[in-house]
Amino acid sequence: MLKSCFKSLAALALAIGVGSVLAQTVVLYSSNNPEAIGNAVAAAKKKVPSLQVKSVTGGTGTLMKRIQAEAANPGGDIFWSGGVGTLAAFPDLMEPYQSPEAKAIAPQFHDAKGRYIGVNVHVMVLMVNEKQLKGLAAPKTWSDLMKPEWKGKVTITDPSKSGTAFIQVYGLLKQFGREGLEKIAANAVVVQSSGQVYKSVAAGEYPVGITIESSAYEFVVGGQKEIKLVYPSEGTYLGAEGMFIVKGAKNPAAAKQFYDVLLSKPAQEMLLVENFRRPTRSDIAVSKLTSMPDLTTLKVFPLNLQVANDEYEQLIAMWNLALAKAKR
Repeated sequence: MLKSCFKSLAALALAIGVGSVLAQTVVLYSSNNPEAIGNAVAAAKKKVPSLQVKSVTGGTGTLMKRIQAEAANPGGDIFWSGGVGTLAAFPDLMEPYQSPEAKAIAPQFHDAKGRYIGVNVHVMVLMVNEKQLKGLAAPKTWSDLMKPEWKGKVTITDPSKSGTAFIQVYGLLKQFGREGLEKIAANAVVVQSSGQVYKSVAAGEYPVGITIESSAYEFVVGGQKEIKLVYPSEGTYLGAEGMFIVKGAKNPAAAKQFYDVLLSKPAQEMLLVENFRRPTRSDIAVSKLTSMPDLTTLKVFPLNLQVANDEYEQLIAMWNLALAKAKR
């Protein structure tokens, strides 16, 4: 009888131990929208049914400051996603990890030390509302928008308020110099959020907006036939959104599981089809799943996003001077 009781207790202890291993919780800090987070969580649950995901949302800057403040007692396990240029400025907050899925990620989206990695790619585009062109030819290049006839007809986000707008302005500076940047500033209507750009173009307030592919593409899929995406023939700019495991995370095994899922082909295909997030994996044919072009067919003007982050203050000051000059 006693022997039988010990066996039962041992079995119970084993069951509890196994259960604690299988039923893991990961705390996700994310600046993504609820739809993207929901799809990422669904992909994780499909791959690892026992994985529980608790998400905490907020802006990238706010969450990075929170991770810094919690460094001695981390509340989050994994962060997804902010621009990789931004993430590169916080190496001390990251736990290096080499995922088995990382080999499929294009090399330019890797951190050399495995501290962070790109999950999806933002392509900078011109979002055109053809109904509002009113006799103007649709722009095909960045240079087109520097011509006097586009004054007040193109909108862009304040680069100090948006990571993707920062990449757009940084790219224009590197490609066209200060003179080109000043010409854009002279013509642009600057707004305070990325959402204002694509929403105002879709609503017909402006004929052209400088924005990101995924946001503009949503209106194309939504049936607005007057909305077209233009990939500037001089070369577009890329911005990657990344993730990292928080240093000292309380649930490192669960964090690695979620990390692996987000880099997996099924998850990146889901985020592409459902949220129009272009994958960083090189084995996904974007044009076969959407009407967006494959990245290999686009001309890309190369940018070093880590250097861009180092030059942040300088660029913002230069942009503000360009805007002030335009008002004289």
